[in-house]
Amino acid sequence: MDEIEQARRYTRHVLVSGIAATWLVIVVCAASRLDAGLLSWWRTALAVVPAALFTWLCPRIIRAILDRRHPTRLVVVAAVLALTAALAGGPDLTAWGFILMAWLSIATLNLPRRTSLLISAGTWLVSVAAAAVTWRDNLFTVGLHLTFEEVVFLNALMFGVMCAAMPPSNRLWVWIWTLAEQVHGGREAHTKLALAEERLRFARDLHDLVGHQLSAIAVKTELAVRLSDVDAAAAKAEMAEVNGLTRKALKDLRQAVRGYRELDLAAEVNSVKGVLEAAGVRCEVRLPYRELPVGVAPVFAYAVREAVTNVLKHSDASFCEITIRFTEREAELRVRNDGVARRQAADLGSGLAGMGERLAAVGGELRAGPAAGGHFVLAAVVSLPLPGV
Repeated sequence: MDEIEQARRYTRHVLVSGIAATWLVIVVCAASRLDAGLLSWWRTALAVVPAALFTWLCPRIIRAILDRRHPTRLVVVAAVLALTAALAGGPDLTAWGFILMAWLSIATLNLPRRTSLLISAGTWLVSVAAAAVTWRDNLFTVGLHLTFEEVVFLNALMFGVMCAAMPPSNRLWVWIWTLAEQVHGGREAHTKLALAEERLRFARDLHDLVGHQLSAIAVKTELAVRLSDVDAAAAKAEMAEVNGLTRKALKDLRQAVRGYRELDLAAEVNSVKGVLEAAGVRCEVRLPYRELPVGVAPVFAYAVREAVTNVLKHSDASFCEITIRFTEREAELRVRNDGVARRQAADLGSGLAGMGERLAAVGGELRAGPAAGGHFVLAAVVSLPLPGV
């Protein structure tokens, strides 16, 4: 399960917890009434049925809201069920009336602020009116022997506080979830854009290097075919030029591919730092003050690119540290971030597999995995001097 799905599940659990709290209040109220000999079994049975249907309906409403929809019909049905349960069981806030607050906390999600305030005010009025109608059965009346005016005032105050507090708290969680979803989508889009730009750059370089030579080869080949029947010597000369152009094009192509593979380390480090910071990941770079040994820079440049791509695609990091050091015996690249990868290092895709092959070709090794403190560390180590250098 990736981070965005975990965030969605956590948000859903927080929203559903309001329903669980409702049942906790109901159970405590029923136990209190039973202990005092005031529990009406037939009223409790009438209230449990719509309350159970309301509980079954709420997760469907929450799922729709997290999908950026507002299921108006389901919200209306849930309101009827909540009000029915409250009236049947006793709508004071310390009993079945709490179900109205649970409905309000869900019904106002993904709605404009003014609409949310109107629904909150309407719920407050309905809750206070229902509590006033059944005031003789109110726990405040039974336990504290309050008058009608005192019961209405106390319910108005308590329902007012709940109607003002519950909608913003749940709306805050949905807002945080929305931000997380947007950040995740922006990070993936940024990574895809960076990869697409790199492909376009490579394609442009290839076109500039060998495109005109291939065009010349096509023209001269066609000319040689035409001259083959009338002037064999001229056709042979054209084909000799075609051969020379072909060799030159092949040489340029190899140089372009070699240059693409053997990246410039300084330029690559600056590039990935810019990409990370654009994605909201703070990046610190620690490079040696001396020039790296011959052959190490291209290998580490490629490793830096793959490591940072891994950070962007497979972690939720907010910090990344790139460190390069070397001694007379070995050189090491270490990329550390504070977002543990979603997959194990052995299953991080072809990028790290290719990096491991490159390091193995020069006698090096790749180590990647979670570290202490919730960090993920990738280390590329090569022994010095490199073979063949």
